[in-house]
Amino acid sequence: MHSKAKKEKTDLLVFPELSLTGYVLQDLVASVARRPTEDDPVFSPLLTASKNLDLVVGFVDEDSRHRFYIASAYLSGGKLIHVHHKVYLPTYGLFDEGRFFSWGDKVRAFDTRFGRMGMLICEDFWHASPPYLLWLDGADIMLFSSASPGRGLNDKEKLESARWVERVTKAYASMFTTFVAHANRVGYEDGLHFWGGATVFDPNGEELSRGPYNEEALTFTQVDLNQLRRARARLPLLRDERTGLVQKELDRILQK
Repeated sequence: MHSKAKKEKTDLLVFPELSLTGYVLQDLVASVARRPTEDDPVFSPLLTASKNLDLVVGFVDEDSRHRFYIASAYLSGGKLIHVHHKVYLPTYGLFDEGRFFSWGDKVRAFDTRFGRMGMLICEDFWHASPPYLLWLDGADIMLFSSASPGRGLNDKEKLESARWVERVTKAYASMFTTFVAHANRVGYEDGLHFWGGATVFDPNGEELSRGPYNEEALTFTQVDLNQLRRARARLPLLRDERTGLVQKELDRILQK
């Protein structure tokens, strides 16, 4: 993937959730955990590769107290720029993440050579608060990664899970007048089917690109950052956002 992206003169390559390990880990979590440093045998070549194009990779992060997190790392120029730990761990239905991973406790935007970005992982963006926090923290590009299993098989063209993810990502792009890119796992793993279908939406909620379903592929998109200015001049939602009101009402609700 990296070689093909480099050949196409790609600036940023985003991989899905837990792209370095696979999703169904359970008791293997500690065995596959990494630390995103130059002396790590997995991250060392990735950091070198990031000198040619920026990378977002999914992995299991281990902290100094040996707690394990579902994480995304942003690599650029041979350096680690930012790590996001998944803040919502689904532990219901076919999901069991809360049994094996620690919960992240930060949602932060970060600066890149392309502007200010934010990363979220799957269940994170099923809750409205993390994208909202990234928006307030200055993220103009949101990078979503997931390992979304295929569910809701019926006579329609798309799986129900695919339809819902695309509705949600499109809605965030529209409401927050920001770019939203989503990369999803594809293939089969321990009986789970992951449907792929990467998408990118612009600040007007228009689809810029879509990857194929049920097929491993690189999905290319060209982004015009000038769209941010045009969209926010037309629809000044960021200008008019009343963060003081939100804080006041949250304080009231949390004191109940």
